[in-house]
Amino acid sequence: MKKAASFLTNKYLLVSAFFVVWMLFFDQRDFFQQREKLGELKKLETQKKYYQQEIEKARKELTDIQHNPAALEKLARERYLMKKDGEDIYIIEDSLTAGK
Repeated sequence: MKKAASFLTNKYLLVSAFFVVWMLFFDQRDFFQQREKLGELKKLETQKKYYQQEIEKARKELTDIQHNPAALEKLARERYLMKKDGEDIYIIEDSLTAGK
């Protein structure tokens, strides 16, 4: 019983326990906020990687359009529905995607 009482009244143990509890729950940068911020950081890094890939694809498409006349013609026909003189354009829409 004396050992338990001396163990519980040990000032170093009490201060250490208080410090741990304070840092886990009451500090401005507590454990739970750190976990939340780490998850947010991982999400943002994933988004960054996605947008970097999209930028790279757009750069490749831009250089292809600038240097390849066939790619420019393909873009104009598909995206802007342009045509040459004397051509007819038929647009076929999928009934499943038209309603969305």
